[in-house]
Amino acid sequence: MAKQDELVFLPLGGVGEIGMNLALYGYGPAEQRQWIMVDCGVTFPGPDLPGVDLVLPDIRFLAKERKNLKGIIITHAHEDHYGALNDLWPGLNVPIYASAFTAGLLEAKRDYEKSMGEIPVTLFKAGDRINVGPFEIEGVAVNHSIPEPMSLMIRTPLGNVVHTGDWKIDHEPSLGPLTDETRFRQLGEEGVLALMCDSTNALRDGVSPSEKDVSESLRKIIEDAEGRVAITTFSSNVGRIRTIPEAAEAAGREILLLGSSLKRVVDVARDIGLMEGIKPFIAEDEYGYIPRDKVVVILTGSQGEPRAALAKLARDEMRHVALASGDIVVFSSRAIPGNEKAIQDIKNGLIEQGVHVVTDAEALVHVSGHPRRNELQKMYEWTRPKAVVPVHGEATHLTAHKELAEQSGISTVPRVRNGDILRLAPGPVEVIGEAPHGRIFKDGILIGDFDEMGIGERKKLSYVGHVAVNVVLDARYDIVGDPDLVPIGLPAYDDEGEEMEDTLFDAIVSAIESIPRARRKDLNMLQEAVRRAVRAAANQGWGKKPLVTVFVTRTGG
Repeated sequence: MAKQDELVFLPLGGVGEIGMNLALYGYGPAEQRQWIMVDCGVTFPGPDLPGVDLVLPDIRFLAKERKNLKGIIITHAHEDHYGALNDLWPGLNVPIYASAFTAGLLEAKRDYEKSMGEIPVTLFKAGDRINVGPFEIEGVAVNHSIPEPMSLMIRTPLGNVVHTGDWKIDHEPSLGPLTDETRFRQLGEEGVLALMCDSTNALRDGVSPSEKDVSESLRKIIEDAEGRVAITTFSSNVGRIRTIPEAAEAAGREILLLGSSLKRVVDVARDIGLMEGIKPFIAEDEYGYIPRDKVVVILTGSQGEPRAALAKLARDEMRHVALASGDIVVFSSRAIPGNEKAIQDIKNGLIEQGVHVVTDAEALVHVSGHPRRNELQKMYEWTRPKAVVPVHGEATHLTAHKELAEQSGISTVPRVRNGDILRLAPGPVEVIGEAPHGRIFKDGILIGDFDEMGIGERKKLSYVGHVAVNVVLDARYDIVGDPDLVPIGLPAYDDEGEEMEDTLFDAIVSAIESIPRARRKDLNMLQEAVRRAVRAAANQGWGKKPLVTVFVTRTGG
């Protein structure tokens, strides 16, 4: 009896979290499925991952399925959708399909990061159709906060799936296409088995404001300002990066760009014709010669990144550029959860300089690129799916989206999280298994899991420090000289005001001398006794137990 073909959906990232989006679609019998990957994103580490540079989806599931992975389709060039490609693609080595803008940013990113090898990209845009394995995939134009985003219509013999990617309905965007209502309605007429839909703003009523309204608000701020205006936004928001110079020029101001990521994006946008009509930007060393009311700065750092241009300005660390009392800084962005403290620190630094800080709480200086509840209902209306699968969100967003879809008359709204294998057809839409999933970490030039990268030990070090001890014994197992002691990250003094080094030194000597000479031959035992003594002494005088490394060496005999 022939094994039955199935159509399944398997998210390995982005479902149950914001960021790190990676979705797999599989077609065929359970043991012989062919797969496509949609998006391959990263998320960014918080303070709970000291030293980690990027968080990547764990794709070990694909280790045994590598020969069955037929291609990767990227919906748009935000880091949470394409940022893991440079690191994960070499282990996959399959065709990539992406827009010209995404391909350009990927190349610029690879050059900047000095990644090894070239990643070939087949250009694919809204309106195009490609065949990848058993899947026929059509790009559908949507609006978002970056050039050339698209949804995907994924056709299979068992039914069609719409993967929305990131989208919104904006009838007056500053850049990019309108969300193609006509095409989505046509796809609905053709038949949509399942709608995999963005849940980011599923808790927010109404519709997202238009980018045109933001442009007008920024224009007014620039026109009314008496001093310098600095505007920080997401580097990828090319539409906004276009409207700011247009407003500046209308107000008779020059534009300065600050930040390497911003410059890379602008260079790629210029290469594909998205910056036409924008006059050249000034150089950093020209800034100081331009009157304060004749300049606008667009810069990186909206999320509190400590090495970004705005953070350096807040610390007054830039060579050619500075702000002064009466200048304005506009946060044309919204804080990504987890970044609030870093952003507030920058705001405080600016305010201490007398700079006026404007956020979206005071003026319409930012809008989301994701659909609110009324827009989600529009998508249901257009596509008429048999099932809605909430994706792209944390549990609270996914649950709110599920409730909205059910209230809107969608009878099938499965609960899906990372690692769940969701069968879409044939038969009922339901989770039928779980695949290995999780996170891996990029640290410098290395990539590995939590244990491989030593993150657990590193976290301990960040809380309790480290003590290195070196003890030398002679042939008779007596101590030679004084033990060497190097505490790192410990307080200088204990609870009685004694130097911590002295306290620990006494503990080491006492521990060794308490062991009869004959028993000191067991160096491992001696080593462990010293380790325990140091931890106990630190705990008594500090209340914490540091990590301790002990070296014992015997000379002579």
